[in-house]
Formats: sequence, C-alpha cells, structure tokens
Amino acid sequence: MKNQMNDPINHPSHYTSGNIEVIDFIEDQKFPYHLGNAMKYICRAGKKDPNKTIEDLSKAVWYLNRYIKLLQDGKEHT
Repeated sequence: MKNQMNDPINHPSHYTSGNIEVIDFIEDQKFPYHLGNAMKYICRAGKKDPNKTIEDLSKAVWYLNRYIKLLQDGKEHT
C-alpha cells in the first residue's frame, strides 16, 4: 500500500500510510459506525493536514463520547 499512488477518491494518502488501509481494518474488525469513525480520525490525525492534528483527535473523541452515551442509554449493543 505504501507504494500506491495517491488517489484522493479510492486510496487517499492520509488513510494509506501503513500496510493496510484504515477502512480494511475497520471492516475486518466489524466496528460499529461511531467506533469506525473514531478509528479513522485517529489513524489520519495530522496526515491530511498537520495543522489539524488536534482537530482530528477531537473528532475521534467526539465519536467515542457519543458511542459511550448510546451504550449508557442502552440504545446500542456492543
């Protein structure tokens, strides 16, 4: 994956910096929506725009907190 050309639609470089794309890991692990988005933002933090690292991590926290609230309210199953 590292040698693949940046394709902003199919293989954005900020999601392909390791041996697998983040989406492949999320799908393999069958993460629910909120956790998948949190993982996406954690993995891309600072890669799409180094000036937005904190923003990316804050988005991940937002998704985690929202999922925790759903679990606490009994609206989502683990």
